[in-house]
Formats: sequence, C-alpha cells, structure tokens
Amino acid sequence: MNRRLVVSYVLLVAVAIAAFTVPVAFVLTGQLRGDTETSVRREAETAALLLAAPDAPSRQALARLAVVYDHETPGRLDVLLAGRIAASPMPMPFAPDDPAFTEALAGRASTSWGEAPALGETGLVLAVPARDATGAVVGAVRVSYPSAPLNERQLQIWGFRAILAVAVLIAAAILGALLARRLTRPFRELNRMARQLRDGDLSARAQESGPTETRTLARTLNNAAETIDTLVQSQRAFIADASHQLRTPLTALRLSLDNIADGASDPILREDIDLATAEVVRMSRLVNGLLTLARAEAAVSTPERVRIAAVVDDRFEVWRAVAADRGVRLLAEHADAGQEVLTSPGHLEQVLDNVLSNALEVSPDGGSVTVRTGRLDDHVLLEVTDEGPGLPDADRQRAFDRFWRGSGATGQSGSGLGLAIVKQLVTEDGGLVGLIGNAGGGLCVRISLRPAR
Repeated sequence: MNRRLVVSYVLLVAVAIAAFTVPVAFVLTGQLRGDTETSVRREAETAALLLAAPDAPSRQALARLAVVYDHETPGRLDVLLAGRIAASPMPMPFAPDDPAFTEALAGRASTSWGEAPALGETGLVLAVPARDATGAVVGAVRVSYPSAPLNERQLQIWGFRAILAVAVLIAAAILGALLARRLTRPFRELNRMARQLRDGDLSARAQESGPTETRTLARTLNNAAETIDTLVQSQRAFIADASHQLRTPLTALRLSLDNIADGASDPILREDIDLATAEVVRMSRLVNGLLTLARAEAAVSTPERVRIAAVVDDRFEVWRAVAADRGVRLLAEHADAGQEVLTSPGHLEQVLDNVLSNALEVSPDGGSVTVRTGRLDDHVLLEVTDEGPGLPDADRQRAFDRFWRGSGATGQSGSGLGLAIVKQLVTEDGGLVGLIGNAGGGLCVRISLRPAR
C-alpha cells in the first residue's frame, strides 16, 4: 500500500508538471524563434534602406554594417543589386542564385528555416527587397542566421525544466513516502495485532487511532479478540472439569471390576468381568484421546523455537523400552542436527508420541521404525517410516478422520483419534501432514513444519 500511494502521488505530480511545464516550454521556444526572426528582419530592413539610397556614404555605411554584423553576431548579411550584380564597395555575395534573393528581387520578402547556403549549415534565411523613392526594386538584402545558438538556448530551456521536474518528483516521492507511512500506520497496527492473534496471544489489542474507518475497524477487532479469548477460556475450563469428572468414575469402575474379579471363581463370570474390564479400558483410552484432541483444539499458545533433533532423541528415550519389548529398532537420521522449527510448547512431543505409538503397534518383530528430518524448500520435513502392512490408498484418505480405525493388523485396538490429534496439532502450528506408501512395504507419515528463521 505504501508503494502504491507513493506511486500515485508521484504520478499525479508528473501529470501536473507535464500539463503545465511542457506547454510553457513550447510557448517559450516559439517566442524565442519569433524574437530571432524579428531581430533579423529589423537588421535586414535597415540594410535595405541603406542599399536603396543612391549616395556613396550610404553604401559605405552599408558595408560597415555588414562587417560589424558578421563580427558581432553568428549570422551573415549579404546584399545584391538588381541584375544580380555586387553592390560596390561590397563583394559579390555567396550563392547569388539563392531562391531567397530571387524572391526579394521579385519584390517579395521571404523567411525560411532550413539550409542556409551562405553559412553551410541549417538556420534562418530572411530576404527583403530594397526599393527606391519610386517603389522600384533596386536590390535585395539577405540575412543568414544559424540555428545552433537557438537550439542551444532551447536545450537550456528544456534542460532546466527537466532538472526542475526531476527535483520536484523526488521531493514528491519523499513527502509521499512520509505521508503514506502516516496514513498506513493504523493498518500496520492492525497487522501487528493479527500476527499476535495468529501466534496465540489472545490478549493482543490494536490501538484505536487514525481516521474514523480504521478506528471503527480496530474497535471491532478488539471486541472480537476479547470474545474469542472469553470463549477459549471457557472451553479450557470445561476441558479441565470434564477431565476430572470423566476419569474419576472410570478409574473407580475399573477398580470395582478388579475387586470383583479377585473374588470370583466361576469361569463364566470371570470371562464376563474381563470383557467388561476391556471395555472400560477402551473407554478410558477414548476419553483420554477426546480430551487430548479437545485440548489441542482449544489450546492457543505462542510458538517457540525447538530443535527438532533434540525432541526426536528425547522421545526415543521414552519409547525405547516399549520398542525393545516388541523387538523393534528405533532409528534416527538427521540431515541437520541443529535445525529448529516453530511449534507450540508440547505439540511436537505429542505428535511424535502418537505417530511412534501407531508405528510400533503395526511393526513386525525384528522390524524398525525410522525417523528422518530434513529440509525441503521453505519447510522442515519430519518423516516416520515403519515396516508394517501399510494402508491402501482409500484408507489413507480416511486415516485422519476421527474414530476411524484401520482393518486387519492396522490398529484395531486403538481409539481412532491418534492421527486426528496429530493433524490438529500440526495444523495448529501452520504445518501439513500426510501419509505416503513405501515401495518396500510399510507406511510413512510425512509432517511439514515451519522453520525457525
């Protein structure tokens, strides 16, 4: 917007300069040519009066006038008597057959800008007839004036106006930039608030300043941010209460079933109790998954710089014992061990926990789970690859749906919320997640994260 405003100011000033300066320059140029013609005509008519006088002193004065004119001006004054003979004591003029002389001897004055034969260059050629007392043409006077001095003067006129126009445009650009920054300051303030809201700071508020429109917009955004903050706080309070209210009765129910199982001797009754206990365990997992997903949706926090290799190594320490019990190796490959990403506190740990849990569950004995980190364009890639049965294309499209569980050996005991939680957390941090099949079997969970700059 700043650039567009500055360009608009400069364009308006340029149009104004062109509208007023260019016509004035053309008028001055035309006036300069007219003044030159008037001056040359006056000299030619004076010489014509001296040429028409029959006495010798007039001829002497005419000769001196021609010499002075040749020395004091860049032009040249030539005279020719009727019959195309020289006017003594002056020499025969150069190019006596010039059309200008022909016109003047015929009694017609002529003025033309073009080739001047007497000068050997372009310029003004003006010729007037010399008449005696009876009105008869007794000779002609031709004045040749070069156009170079006139062109130089015109160049000075245009050059001065061009320099002045550039200076005015530079001043307009500087003043326009200052004015544009002043006008867009409220928008920068709103943009700052929007960035803080995007990064999770719901306490961000915009300063209500500037024109009426921006003040109204800032007030509306502040009210919206306050409403969102209130709703998020209410949702967080509900999640905390629900976590306590749901987990406690499920834990009590499982303890009661365990106590009943300890005192039951009937095999059929024990089988029923085991089935009930399994359902309670499954319900506890489901409640924990729902609460984790709800927290991920409600949590709004400021992203921080996290070294991705350190988080991977830390989660390996947690899951190494589980992997050893199942005979699965955990492998890490880091293209850049110092690579940092922007993520909310705890998000990357939860993502790795869910993905590693799924990978270990489907990996065969003696298999391996490989975590790779690297850089692709403007994103950091985190890939978790297992050697399990994999997923067909149709199932990969639904794997991130809530409560969806794969068939066969792909996680029947899960709650169907693990990948949904992963997608929610990654999306919250401005990343992307997808599933890719491996040529040698298994599945690759590819996660794209924002790099810390």
